Amino acid sequence: MGEPLNVGVIGAGNISGAYLRTLETLPLLRVAAIADRDPRRAAAAVAQVPGARAATPEDILGDSDIDIVLNLTPPAAHAQIALAAIAAGKHVYGEKPLAASRSEAAEICDAAVKARLRVGCAPDTVLGTGIQTARASIEQGLIGTPTSAIAVFTCFGHERWHPDPEFYYQPGGGPLLDMGPYYLSALVHMLGPVRSITGAASRPRPERTIASGPRAGTTFPSSIDTHVTAVLEHESGALTTLVMSFDVLASRASNIEVHGTGGSLVVPDPNHFDGEVLLASPGVSGWQALPPSAGYVEAARGYGLAEMAQSIGEDRAHRCSADLAYHVLDCAHTLLQASQEHTTLDVTSRCDVPPLVPLSG
Repeated sequence: MGEPLNVGVIGAGNISGAYLRTLETLPLLRVAAIADRDPRRAAAAVAQVPGARAATPEDILGDSDIDIVLNLTPPAAHAQIALAAIAAGKHVYGEKPLAASRSEAAEICDAAVKARLRVGCAPDTVLGTGIQTARASIEQGLIGTPTSAIAVFTCFGHERWHPDPEFYYQPGGGPLLDMGPYYLSALVHMLGPVRSITGAASRPRPERTIASGPRAGTTFPSSIDTHVTAVLEHESGALTTLVMSFDVLASRASNIEVHGTGGSLVVPDPNHFDGEVLLASPGVSGWQALPPSAGYVEAARGYGLAEMAQSIGEDRAHRCSADLAYHVLDCAHTLLQASQEHTTLDVTSRCDVPPLVPLSG
């Protein structure tokens, strides 16, 4: 094993803590610097990471010792930071979505190819034992030929818990671009790329009120659709019914179910790395829990970045790839466009399905 790659983190918001806790345990990576538009947040984050220094984004981009930029900025800034990092000769791994728009995402992908640099993108939850075990059972034929899936995320809005939730209700946010990547990435891993989409969307509550933190009671507008539903046709022929909503108070729906000619699966929450996979088979009473058979055991946010670092050393493709992230973003925007036009639209992008992750601790 060679020297660890130095990581410069840009963005020290809520999600950064989860990454920093993981990266401290991964020998392939070393957090060297952390930057945020609020210096106090950067300083607080640095206090959690021995050896890291507080910096500005410009410092990180100009530091020749930084190998990878971990982009944890809000979605509207993803493209700006990613392109600047690539221009500075650095690999990039970012939070989802890859960018706020398809044109920005395409620019990131093109720039990385020309510079011969890697771009990775969350979610890496798909690399855990939950989704990977479900995928392995499908590939083993435990449900026969997959024919359909149902994927459901519902909540009553992130403003109920997030102290600064406005970005969730601006372009690049919403249930589809915030939570949708977890579900769409999992569906692509299990059922393959999406060929066409029929969609519908609505905005039942045009104003939102922050419910917690120092700004509790503050009202702000929602500029995006917050309840989205669709039918996705995969290239494999399977059909997925998708519901993503910030407007449902409570639900008992499974996160994901996959049905086939010979059985059914309940798939765990794709926003988590593990979880129980349940199988229903003809002639067998009830649901059977499947033991983990693939994926990283006890993984956490940052494993996708570590897998990308490993792939650089091994000169192979990494699993949380820009192509996969672009396809997921393309699906989301195609869905929104189809809902506006009240029609079915083809998804123009394609991606390779990453290899199954062997069961590994």
